[in-house]
Amino acid sequence: MADIPNISEAETLVMELLWKTAPLSAGEIARALAPSTNWAENTVRTLVTRLHEKGALTASKNADGVRIFQPSIERQNFVEAESDSFLKRIFQGAAKPLLVHFATHSELTPDEVEELKSLLEKSQKKSQKP
Repeated sequence: MADIPNISEAETLVMELLWKTAPLSAGEIARALAPSTNWAENTVRTLVTRLHEKGALTASKNADGVRIFQPSIERQNFVEAESDSFLKRIFQGAAKPLLVHFATHSELTPDEVEELKSLLEKSQKKSQKP
């Protein structure tokens, strides 16, 4: 997996939009995020510039000469990196306390419990292979 830059919570909102609907200009990003964030267009432009400088976005120009942006990292790679970071920072890299925490503090449906059991069984089988 390529190096994933450190992306703030606000920058993640921009990335989520672009993972769903890219490429977009900074103005289009600002208009799309305005209802949920109330950010000024300059705020969005700053976030987009930071993401571009970090290498999370690539930029090009459309037929009208407007600069448009798209992610240069896959969402799945970002999620994996963030999950690993969270596990290390909060649970010292141990999965069991994480699972216990979420199992005891979340309202899981019976289907979710069954799915987790199935995943744990698959994980156990994988780790038992020579």
